[in-house]
Amino acid sequence: MIKAKKSLGQNFLIDTRVSRRIVDAVSPCDTDVIIEIGPGTGALTELLASRSGWLAGVELDHRLAEQLERKLARFDNVSVVCQDALTVEWNQLVGRAKTQLLGRLPDVDEPRVRVVANLPYYISTAIIERLLAERALIFDMTLMLQREVAERITSGPGSREYGYLSVLVQTYCTTSELFAVPASAFKPAPKVESSVVRLKVREWPAVIASDESRFFAVVRACFAQRRKTIQNNLKAASSQMSFVSSIEEALRAAGVEPRRRAETLSLAEFAALADALYTGIM
Repeated sequence: MIKAKKSLGQNFLIDTRVSRRIVDAVSPCDTDVIIEIGPGTGALTELLASRSGWLAGVELDHRLAEQLERKLARFDNVSVVCQDALTVEWNQLVGRAKTQLLGRLPDVDEPRVRVVANLPYYISTAIIERLLAERALIFDMTLMLQREVAERITSGPGSREYGYLSVLVQTYCTTSELFAVPASAFKPAPKVESSVVRLKVREWPAVIASDESRFFAVVRACFAQRRKTIQNNLKAASSQMSFVSSIEEALRAAGVEPRRRAETLSLAEFAALADALYTGIM
């Protein structure tokens, strides 16, 4: 077995029961395109390939990519792409995979593109942000994450874990935490537990803000220091954010009490506040 690289945050899944449970949760069918990020030693890849129409594995480590190509040679519906998931051209990747599937199944109207990944902990947030940026191409994502990150993604207003990442993901996806995975399921064993989550891309965002980039900038500012009130966090950020309205007027127009903290606001309240700050008070 290839030795895991600590520099790449590699922890290889070795528990076949967990592998089967993940693939059963994905429940791929022969008209699905699966994009597997970080297939590693292929613990999920063979199971996914046997049940999907086409599978593209995106693996950064050339040692593992070469091993996977040999291991998966018996499959005629798999390609291994030795690239970084953060920099790979997603339109090209998905386009090639769809073309390959339609070459095998020409009667399929539009294949679903589904992402499956066991993400290195140190880069999981960056990968999630990249996947959300490419959400127009994706039907859903089944991701194994550090349990702490999974809880942040799936938590709602009022919980300790609710934060900027929660708002970002829940704006574009419905979220569910499926099951926990113990450290013993990996080699080398990480120091924390993992969880498998499903993110189903929404047809429309959960809230519609006048300007999405400003909406998320306001959310980030409100969570900058969790112990501070929304009003104080916005005041600290105001010199860089060029608000049209005063913070006090915007909070009043959005119906948000100034002494509340960010973790108590719903997505709709954040959207109303961002619009009030940047579009002016009517």
